[in-house]
Amino acid sequence: MLLFVGLGNPGSAYEKHRHNVGFMALDQIVERHIFSAGPKRWHSETFEGRLAAKKIIALKPQTFMNRSGQAVGEAMRFFKITPADVIVFYDELDLAFGKVKVKVGGGAAGHNGIRSITEHIGADFTRVRIGIGHPGDKALVHGHVLGNFAKAEQDPLDDVLRALSSEVSFLAEQDNARFMSEVARHLQPPRPSTGVQPDKNKKTKAASPADVEQNNNEGPMASALRALMGGAKKGDK
Repeated sequence: MLLFVGLGNPGSAYEKHRHNVGFMALDQIVERHIFSAGPKRWHSETFEGRLAAKKIIALKPQTFMNRSGQAVGEAMRFFKITPADVIVFYDELDLAFGKVKVKVGGGAAGHNGIRSITEHIGADFTRVRIGIGHPGDKALVHGHVLGNFAKAEQDPLDDVLRALSSEVSFLAEQDNARFMSEVARHLQPPRPSTGVQPDKNKKTKAASPADVEQNNNEGPMASALRALMGGAKKGDK
């Protein structure tokens, strides 16, 4: 079995914040794949379903972001699973908005939820990083992370969440590379060909003197004299 964890802060005041995109991703997965709601335990909302023939327990910690590790650690110990069986969905400030990347292990990069989980279970769990973009100024980071997505970002965000939930079975199969490539394919479909088909009825343009010069390897004056005299080109038979 696998433990899917979405990170966010509980309560309606936070639900549309960029920092809550991990909750949003988990909600989309639960809805699309028809997970059943479970009891509230391990300080979390829980859901249960199956992906790629594997049992999935989905968790939304209700302990606030900086204590997320408490819920994850308790659930992991209850099921006697390892960090390799834990997949965490969360916001990534240093990843461009709309990008989705997966990695195993690594540092917290300033994310309090990831830092808390690492303190409780170690660093060797899978991280699904959902880009929220950087505001460009360190002084603006707090308001950016704890602010709602902009209106112009809402449709692209919905596309990201749909793509992620559509291809999440590859995460259950632990094929992270395939998951990323399929999500990218959803978000950047191949561009239609703009090539113009040749017109079969179009008349072929007559060769210009310059064309003749290139084809015959002789100067324009020699070509003109030969045409007037009706003579054959040297070497012609």
